[in-house]
Amino acid sequence: MSLSFPTLSIPSWDSSTSRHISQCSSSLHVSAGSFQGVSKNSGGGAGLCRGFCGLKVWVIERFNLWQKKREFGPLKEFMTVKNQNLPDDSVEETKRLSKSEESLLHEHQVDPFTNVVPSQSHSLNHETEGGRGPSLCIAVIGATGELARAKIFPALFALYYSGFLPEDVVIFGYSRKDLTDEDLRSLIASTLTCRIDHQQNCGDKMEAFLRKTYYLNGGYDNCVGMSKLNARMEQIEGGSKANRIFYLSVPQEALLDVASRLADNAQTHKGWNRIIIEKPFGFDALSSQQFTKSLLSKFEEKQLYRIDHLLGRNLIENLTVLRFSNLVFEPLWSRTYIRNIQIILSEDLHSQTRRYFEGYGIIRDIVHSHILQTIALLAMEPPISLDGEDIRNEKVKVLRSIRRLDPSDVILGQCKATSGDKVGVNLNNLTPTFFAAALYIDNARWDGVPFLIKTGLGLIKHRVEIRINFHNVPGNLYRKHLGHNIDLATNELILSDAPDEAILVKINNKIPGLGLQLDASELNLLYKDKYNAEVPDSYEHLLLDVIDGDNHLFMRSDELAAAWNILTPILQEIDKNHTTPELYEVGGRGPIGPYYLYAKHGVRWIDD
Repeated sequence: MSLSFPTLSIPSWDSSTSRHISQCSSSLHVSAGSFQGVSKNSGGGAGLCRGFCGLKVWVIERFNLWQKKREFGPLKEFMTVKNQNLPDDSVEETKRLSKSEESLLHEHQVDPFTNVVPSQSHSLNHETEGGRGPSLCIAVIGATGELARAKIFPALFALYYSGFLPEDVVIFGYSRKDLTDEDLRSLIASTLTCRIDHQQNCGDKMEAFLRKTYYLNGGYDNCVGMSKLNARMEQIEGGSKANRIFYLSVPQEALLDVASRLADNAQTHKGWNRIIIEKPFGFDALSSQQFTKSLLSKFEEKQLYRIDHLLGRNLIENLTVLRFSNLVFEPLWSRTYIRNIQIILSEDLHSQTRRYFEGYGIIRDIVHSHILQTIALLAMEPPISLDGEDIRNEKVKVLRSIRRLDPSDVILGQCKATSGDKVGVNLNNLTPTFFAAALYIDNARWDGVPFLIKTGLGLIKHRVEIRINFHNVPGNLYRKHLGHNIDLATNELILSDAPDEAILVKINNKIPGLGLQLDASELNLLYKDKYNAEVPDSYEHLLLDVIDGDNHLFMRSDELAAAWNILTPILQEIDKNHTTPELYEVGGRGPIGPYYLYAKHGVRWIDD
């Protein structure tokens, strides 16, 4: 038998592979002359032995590289290729080594805790030296609360069901109640649902997810509780690389203590730790500053994810896509062409009113985070990349450029309670449930362009949209054909999230027929007609961003401070009882004050 090595370069090996060399013994008796292409400097049989061992090591190393690009697969195909055309005794040696390699692979292929084979995931398929990616533990602190049961656990299951969580993920519910694992599983099972557009193996997936969910009673001492949580996580993680996410779904008054104890007792040192914090982020500028200072004494900024579920809507994510990937829009995105921008968020769901009972009101709950973040994404300069920090850098510039609110440019309202209404029953007379304002950004791009905000609770219908109104055409040749109010015929870009998700462009168009009659028509992209897919819940979107480390939709500390600076004047007026909210009927159109406010700034009111 002869074996040719045409211009084969045998790679060098280090001490980590030297164990293979020792297994090449003098029992291999082959004449060097029977192998064409072997270097004369190979040293006869010994050199040939080293050549075979080098080839073997090279093949194994190539296999390991190939292995990282796909799941662990059948080894027979590889063994067949590796053994092809090798001398018989060398084949036997290779088979012996291959068996040990195969057992080593199987040793790392099955997770000892979950007894399942890890699958490819969206964000956690980076494998470590042992052939297995870092483990992921997710702890929901406040697991028995309404938010955890209604939103967080269902979102986690949706991600798991859709393949965006690794098979070996482990989820912990943590609270003070005396429950068992089965109690928690029963508590959340009724809230889990599978995608409408793909229901395969729904029951099996749900059972598998529940088996990965565990409960830990933290008691009333968070120091002890977090130490217990850490011990349980370490038991699962073993000695491998490990990542952890902590979702702090707890009342504001308990947040700092929980976060501090977590930082001291439950963080892993074998990977990253990410902390999710629910809004509101403080009560005012001073309390927010103190809260941020306390958090940053325990965590790095990059670990903190201040979540606002309203920012997880597809409308918000699509803002940057629409702006920066369409040539037709970006050149028009300035005061030169845009006359005003309106941001509308009205709610009619009575179940939402509980947010306002604690005295935070609509300003601290919606305006401070969602509305101002939407304006920042709309108005920011193009970032240098899509990296989260680059986008946040541009957002904070916008927030710092927004003029502090003048109380004369703000309208506050409050739902008028009736005996049959849930709305307003527990509201004190200073808690606003309606907010309208005119904001201005003092920079070169947006100087003089009013940003009109209208957001409220208990209005006539649920409506979420952004309306970008363009200037009139200078010297319009068709002015006399546009009717009495030329403002009704201006171009407008409408981004709608509710009641239906859509993108609309209002244009002027000739009505077919004889004569010349113009009509304001809409080019309409209705998502439900165009895309046959179920829209994920906003918590799914944001939780996946946390797993991926994408923080562009989460407020950084400097953004937080800049937002409070904008709202401080009006909050001070409320605290001093210098302003009284205007009452409005539940299910109505809200206060009448915004009509006059819009007119003051030359903007036509968009009626509901």
